[in-house]
Amino acid sequence: MVMGFGGITELTTDECWQLLRSRDLGRIAASAAGTVDIFPINYAVDDLPAIYFRTAPGTKLLELAINDRVAFEIDDHDEAEAWSVVVKGRAERLERQSEMDAAELLGLTPWIPTLKYRWVRIRPTEVAGRKFTLGPEPARL
Repeated sequence: MVMGFGGITELTTDECWQLLRSRDLGRIAASAAGTVDIFPINYAVDDLPAIYFRTAPGTKLLELAINDRVAFEIDDHDEAEAWSVVVKGRAERLERQSEMDAAELLGLTPWIPTLKYRWVRIRPTEVAGRKFTLGPEPARL
């Protein structure tokens, strides 16, 4: 960890992946036709490491087909600190049965009762995270 300004600590890549593996709900930001959309997704991480999620046909899948560059974010907090991890990368729909079979072994199931047969993998190009010490705002001068 590298200490930053005002109680902000930069996380190492390994710390970011540990946090990513400790959760299963995040947000993916995708853009197409000049619009940015953010979608909540439940996800899993494999050993590559890469991020996987399942989806049904719709806006999310269409936007990823138009522009595969995405950002993915998770965060959390307690009474003393908060943290955030952002992964930037490229999203790709899994097409090979062997890849889908491997993804199935991650144990990812939809949270809502919908059929989600399409697998998407986010191959990271950048991973960054920060931890924040919580406290009151300093006095303004």
